[in-house]
Amino acid sequence: MGMADVIPGVSGGTIAFISGIYTELIESIKKLGGPSLRLLAALRLREFWREINGNFLAAVFAGLLVAVFSLARAMTYLLEHHPIEIWAFFFGLIVASALLVARDVTRWNAASVVSLLCGIAVAWWITVASPSQTPETWWFILLSGAIAICAMILPGISGAFILLLMGKYQFILNAVSSFDIGILALFATGAVAGLVSFSHVLSWLLRRYHDVTISLLMGFMVGSLNKVWPWKETLESYFDSHGAAHPLVERNVLPATFTELTGTEAQVGWAVALCACGFLLIWGIEYVGNRIAAKKGEA
Repeated sequence: MGMADVIPGVSGGTIAFISGIYTELIESIKKLGGPSLRLLAALRLREFWREINGNFLAAVFAGLLVAVFSLARAMTYLLEHHPIEIWAFFFGLIVASALLVARDVTRWNAASVVSLLCGIAVAWWITVASPSQTPETWWFILLSGAIAICAMILPGISGAFILLLMGKYQFILNAVSSFDIGILALFATGAVAGLVSFSHVLSWLLRRYHDVTISLLMGFMVGSLNKVWPWKETLESYFDSHGAAHPLVERNVLPATFTELTGTEAQVGWAVALCACGFLLIWGIEYVGNRIAAKKGEA
């Protein structure tokens, strides 16, 4: 999830969904509210830890932090030097994820189909929207944290890309690299507030409107495929704090067109192979998860 969340266009929520922890994650975050905080205030720490499913949340967020602070550079390197292979891998991963999510819809009807199409449209629009210039004031940093974290737990919507649209992606990455405690504290405060609030909304939707919500999440995944298509033409770029250019606005092209425009090999063979690897990885995780669940049921 952490590696996915630092890449604009890939959602950590997708990884949570395909690994089978999405519902437990939402329900655990939702418990970070009134009753659990009263237990914490009374210093009933063991009861507080059990109430919030502490071992689970600690494992998830420890993994997120490790990835953000240690693996972000590796993913940046791979995206810079092997972009076609990496995007192809994620393309296969998201296609497989969307198909698996579709199985969670118990009954397809008009409402589910409309919800699916709305999800596709919203995610597609997000992938083609142009980033904007925004203020660096304390309240906007709080707001950025709240909005980005909500996107991070939605399958198919990238929190990193939302930050890019809000003009705060490089700003926050610079704060992480320089350990700017003030900015990171503001961002984290907004993220926690947004995460706890939004988890209640998601939990309610999954309970009351399960099929419509799941089809909407599936739509987010399908729409995000526009962002992870491996062959792109860069229309506009932006420069980071080190003066390095990065793609800002891109257009998807066919492999042959990519070769004509860039003079670079399209690497179709590697792309197909890694797309298949991403696809098979998700189905492998699903297979192993089903086997483990079956063994627990027999026990």
